[in-house]
Amino acid sequence: MNVTEVAMINYLWSGMILASIVIAAFTGKMQEVTAAAIGSAKDAVMLCVTMLGVISMWTGLMKVAEKAGVIGSVASWMQRPLRFLFPDVPRGHIALCHISTNFIANMLGLGWAATPAGLKAMESLQSLNKKSDTATNAMRMFMVINMSSIQLVSMNIIAFRMQYNSANPSEVIGPGLLATFISTAVGIAFCLICKRRDSG
Repeated sequence: MNVTEVAMINYLWSGMILASIVIAAFTGKMQEVTAAAIGSAKDAVMLCVTMLGVISMWTGLMKVAEKAGVIGSVASWMQRPLRFLFPDVPRGHIALCHISTNFIANMLGLGWAATPAGLKAMESLQSLNKKSDTATNAMRMFMVINMSSIQLVSMNIIAFRMQYNSANPSEVIGPGLLATFISTAVGIAFCLICKRRDSG
């Protein structure tokens, strides 16, 4: 976003807030607007506290798993599919380790934990890039899979649903797994088709 776009968004939100206050004043509903604003602020703080706890717990578990060698073991198990998805990346390259960590975090629905590994993966893939201004096939494949990301457990959504007293917060796991599996499969197929077209 550039400065002009940010300014337009600020004007838009300011205009909507001002319009709601004026309309509430003329319709005699200022009390309801005030109560809604205070209630929403309270909900926002409670949601932030809830998400902070979830983020801290899962980020800590990821660190413990990494120190205990669990991440390394899973990464080793992922080497065969990674070689299929990223044939241009040499075996044992550090990029594959970063990609594995990113995929594992995404599978657990830990987007905040996946981001640092994703950035390191792109940096490592860039070191193999002979054309610095053009993305390689490996970089494209990684970006597509990273964005579609199969999720075994959607921790963010479950935390949101728990915050708002859902009767069954975890019921989104099945649909989420199915949707992300399909999106990832389609993304991989698209990248493979594009790679074949480019090489042909």
